[in-house]
Amino acid sequence: MDVTVRDLPLGLLILTLALLPSFQSHGTRLGGLTPRPYDALAVAALALECLPLALRRSRPALCLALVSLGFATDQLRAYHSVAGTALPIALLSAGAHLERHRRPTAAVLSAAYLALAVALYRLGTGEPAGEFVTFYLAVVLLWGAGAWLRGTRAAEAEQRRRVAEDTRTAERARIARELHDVVTHHVTAMVVQAEAARYLTAAPDRLDESLTAVTDTGRRAITDLRHLLDLLNPDHGTGTSSMTVRHEEGEARTPAVGGLLTLVEQTRRAGQPVEFTENGTPAESTGSADLVAYRVVQEALTNALKYAHGSPTSVQVSHGARDITVEVSTDGRPPGTAPRASASPGGGGRGLAGLRERVDVLGGDFSADRRTDGGFVVRARIPASSTS
Repeated sequence: MDVTVRDLPLGLLILTLALLPSFQSHGTRLGGLTPRPYDALAVAALALECLPLALRRSRPALCLALVSLGFATDQLRAYHSVAGTALPIALLSAGAHLERHRRPTAAVLSAAYLALAVALYRLGTGEPAGEFVTFYLAVVLLWGAGAWLRGTRAAEAEQRRRVAEDTRTAERARIARELHDVVTHHVTAMVVQAEAARYLTAAPDRLDESLTAVTDTGRRAITDLRHLLDLLNPDHGTGTSSMTVRHEEGEARTPAVGGLLTLVEQTRRAGQPVEFTENGTPAESTGSADLVAYRVVQEALTNALKYAHGSPTSVQVSHGARDITVEVSTDGRPPGTAPRASASPGGGGRGLAGLRERVDVLGGDFSADRRTDGGFVVRARIPASSTS
């Protein structure tokens, strides 16, 4: 419904009250003029005061001008109707909703009031000038109250804009972390497996096994990316509703700690010797802790493939009553080996920084340190009941 239509009933209500005999001559009395009975001009003046309230939000300047003209007619003709109530409403609305030319409007309004006050003083019965000053101060107060409401609304709108912008920024960062986790791990494994296949041309069985591992890793990468796209667009790549997809795919969207065995096996097939140990029983409900634990292991194994390929790697996951503890350590590079220049580009610490943010959000602890033997160790403690 248009705002003008919503505001019209207020003006009609005040006009109806002003026309009732019991309310005549019981309104604002400025200047001390003797009240006179209503005539045809009175009805026009009352309508001019009340009906423009329909424009108080859509065209506040026009509303204030018309209401002020009606109010001046009402006072100069000494009708003194309750329709004068429309003036404070118009003033408050103009102060709150007028967007442009606020100072000129206030100046014109003040000049018009000064002319009205002089005319009423001359026509009146010696009403003290202080009455006109008091009324003007009331007018200023109403305008100021409207301006305060306008400033408050503007501050709230700015706050909402900032919250929305912060939310979008956080969401972009979350998506970037998810893409990094999915793409970096799978692509690194594929590159390592493909390079290993170059040296297996004399062993067809092993070559076929290596190429099969590359294919399987690629398929898993596509699946994980599809799941991530489904989170951004629930209808992506499906012919059914997002609720059905979520119900059918369920756990596949969010890797759980139980999926660590598959992750470790994939890393082993890429040529990384990994020892996996899991202690304790996973809790039935761990919130986001299982996903964060999975990402910690995934990122640590990815870095092991990139920067310490072939070095013995240990993965230890412990399930406690209150938290999940993860430790991934890589021994120093085997003697006589060097970093593989073509393995994959360095990550620049983006993955580790993202993991630290994830763990911190859940109230856990995260560390990534170099060992004295040249290896690396990543440790994380994630509260088991944390939700993201």
